[in-house]
Amino acid sequence: MKRLVIRAPNWLGDVVMALPAMAAVRARFADAHVAVAAVPSIAPLFDEETSAAPDSVVTLPERDAEKAALRDGGFDAILLFPNSFRSALTARRAGIAERWGYGGLRRLLLTRAVARPRGRRHQSDYYRELVKGLGIPPTVSEPSIGPRPATLARADALLASHGISAPVASAISRTVGFAPGAAYGHAKRWPPQLVAQTIVRLSREAGVRCVLFGAGGDRDSGREIESSLPSDVRIVNLIGRTDLRLLVGAISRCAAFVSNDSGAMHLAAALGVPVAAMFGPTDERATSPLGARGRDGAIVTPDILTHAVFCRPCMLRDCPIDHRCMKGITVDSVVATVTARLSLAPASPAGRREEAVT
Repeated sequence: MKRLVIRAPNWLGDVVMALPAMAAVRARFADAHVAVAAVPSIAPLFDEETSAAPDSVVTLPERDAEKAALRDGGFDAILLFPNSFRSALTARRAGIAERWGYGGLRRLLLTRAVARPRGRRHQSDYYRELVKGLGIPPTVSEPSIGPRPATLARADALLASHGISAPVASAISRTVGFAPGAAYGHAKRWPPQLVAQTIVRLSREAGVRCVLFGAGGDRDSGREIESSLPSDVRIVNLIGRTDLRLLVGAISRCAAFVSNDSGAMHLAAALGVPVAAMFGPTDERATSPLGARGRDGAIVTPDILTHAVFCRPCMLRDCPIDHRCMKGITVDSVVATVTARLSLAPASPAGRREEAVT
């Protein structure tokens, strides 16, 4: 094996959860050229320091040209993390001799097909089971992402333009990040009014600066939050104003991060930032953010906030009733979680927090 390419998942959260499995592949083929192939929205992540540690990154173009991009890499084998029939067919048409992945309906397109595991498991374990099925032992259980110096410099310049200075020496950041959106649907979003109330409390009681992060589709949530704030509370709204690498750098400067179940949530956790993650319609047992090593090398365990109701997790994009699973997560619980983190060193671990049924 001289040249191996890993076909990455197409969503940011899935990519972060796949990093431990990618690290195992990297370790197993230490003497080979290991590349990562990813869609344009994901590929820049691998230009940072990640546990995947690829030798090169292949940015996959539009569908019609994806086959050529893979063929031109001269790869001996491809490991497919996406389960789609199309990804296996493209790999075969690209002339890659060895094609590995989960089987199912596409097993005839693969040279090594692994049976999918049964039962509920975390998505990260699902990826690790794939590489274990290929005879590749796991090496780490947590993802790792680290911004490069140039990325940090860009992020510091952006934050400084909004009046937020980077922490110096061993000083702890007084910036709290918020990701109020979610690509999956409105049901995953904590109500913007509650986000605004939390920002007010943290600004006044903890003296922190709050920053909003998100994609262009989250702008409406950002505007609703801003319009709900009193005049004495200032925030920085970076929703839709960062590329992926700038997002990595800016989130890494936060002392804590508050998020719905989203790609930004997974990214913050993998950067070693303490995360307060709110789960409603989705299942935290399958997609909760993983712990990662913080600034002092200790594992930072995310805080998971839920509100127990009979209908969760429903996995619906829009709530057909009153959105009680998310509305039941209180401002008090989020403020308490974040302030507890702010009172500790950035890498201090904390346990899970779940709210009782009301």
